[in-house]
Amino acid sequence: MTDAAHADPFETAVAGWMADQRWYAAKGGTPSIRVVAEQTDTTADATIRTLFVLDDAPTGPVLYQVPLTVRPAAVPELAAALVTELDGAAVYDAPHDVAYARWLLGRIEADGEHIGPVTDARVLSGEQSNTSVICGTAENGQVITKVFRVLHDGENPDVTTQRALSTAGSVRVPRTFGALTGEWPDAGQASGTAHGHLAFAQEFLPGLEDAWRVALTAARDGESFASAADRLGAALAEVHTVLAGAMPTATSGPDQVDEAIATMRRRLDTAAAEVPQVAEHAAAVGRVYDRAATVPWPTMQRIHGDLHLGQVLSAPEPRGWVFLDFEGEPLRPMPERSRPDVALRDVAGMLRSFDYVAGALAHEDEPVTTGDWAHEARNAFLDGYERGSGSDLRAHRALLDAFELDKAVYEVVYEARNRPTWVGIPVAAVDRLVARSAG
Repeated sequence: MTDAAHADPFETAVAGWMADQRWYAAKGGTPSIRVVAEQTDTTADATIRTLFVLDDAPTGPVLYQVPLTVRPAAVPELAAALVTELDGAAVYDAPHDVAYARWLLGRIEADGEHIGPVTDARVLSGEQSNTSVICGTAENGQVITKVFRVLHDGENPDVTTQRALSTAGSVRVPRTFGALTGEWPDAGQASGTAHGHLAFAQEFLPGLEDAWRVALTAARDGESFASAADRLGAALAEVHTVLAGAMPTATSGPDQVDEAIATMRRRLDTAAAEVPQVAEHAAAVGRVYDRAATVPWPTMQRIHGDLHLGQVLSAPEPRGWVFLDFEGEPLRPMPERSRPDVALRDVAGMLRSFDYVAGALAHEDEPVTTGDWAHEARNAFLDGYERGSGSDLRAHRALLDAFELDKAVYEVVYEARNRPTWVGIPVAAVDRLVARSAG
């Protein structure tokens, strides 16, 4: 919407509502949206309107999926999900409406195994970039359906990677049921049309704590996390082994190495421009990247891509650790997230997550000293990964250092933009990692 005098009142209302949603990317900005496509379906209870909304944000255009349900009269239990009113009808954020859940799983069934009738539905709280709906079903218990809010042309690695693991029989991910794909106009494509995943349904594992909460509690109580971290390392090695056999791999040739290092440098430039403490270390960080470019790189394969303790659930044995959310880093372009990468990137991500446990506790009213705790957990995790993978991480120390620094630099940018009071955690990591590499 560029001309306020001729703005569509419905689009204006949707834009105002979008600005307040956790999944809206341009936080603090005012959406300037255009509905580029719409799909309409009718059910017994509501009209389903799936909008493909292009937001011409200052940081770059973003395409959102905005599913809405239109009810002829207000539904009191959906009051918190009201988007606007249209010609006397009530328009709701569809994931909160059981009518949408029934419609969505009905569409997904054709893409996977039969899920069964939906008996109830609720939205999972706390999510940011997507919206997940927990659906009770008559045949498969609870199913979680992730509705992708930001859309990209091409397959979503969250779907393809977890499907590959589930199909291979791995218990390290929830069992998958199916996905819904769609298409929308895209002038950037030669055909004028883009295709991608809209939603993804899989097994829901209720009542489980994620590894972040388990680790945070242990650290706060002064309890060792070494044994759990060791098992976590072995579980990640198992995931990487299955993915290497189930999905394409690639040789880490000079072009791939040069591209990866160039990406690290671009991220470093961004961080240095936004955070002065990083700028002070930019030359030293660059030398770590230089060293990484000269050592042998292992074969590239599909990885998690944004691994941290919050992406892992603690399930009872014998299942153990279960991995979630394989979309990759939110700030990386979608095509990059689907490419084969070095498994050490996931290892580095988990090492950074143990560091974040210590940093998070330092922000509490009564901070706990956790330096030794984090050091022990990191070493135990590496031991478990080495045992599970059969690899010698010491032989790849220069490369692992580069990936860990790259992750810390990424975190600096994220925290500076979203949680400025936490930026000291990754900045301290940059200090420490640079000093270690120079030693």
